[in-house]
Amino acid sequence: MKRYRGNKRVCGTCPVKATCTDAPSRSLAVSTDEPLREKLGAIAETEAYQNARRRRKEVEMLFAHLTRHLGIKRLRLRGLSGAEEEVLLVAAAQNLKRLAKLAPA
Repeated sequence: MKRYRGNKRVCGTCPVKATCTDAPSRSLAVSTDEPLREKLGAIAETEAYQNARRRRKEVEMLFAHLTRHLGIKRLRLRGLSGAEEEVLLVAAAQNLKRLAKLAPA
């Protein structure tokens, strides 16, 4: 944090002092990370960021569905190849379920 303190003489003659502060002078604390926060805030307002955020949310919802509704809280097969096979099977089942909803009755 960086602290800025106004001068009493400068604040005393300021025409908008009543809206700024009722103290003899104004004190302001600014984070040293403020330029970075402003840059990140500008990035967060872009269309590309909003699209990426939406896509992340969709993927997270798929994983939430796996854990809450299908009961896939842990992998049963051992090793990297076993985990890969199990995840592929679960993803295929989830995709088939989505396709079934899209098919006309």
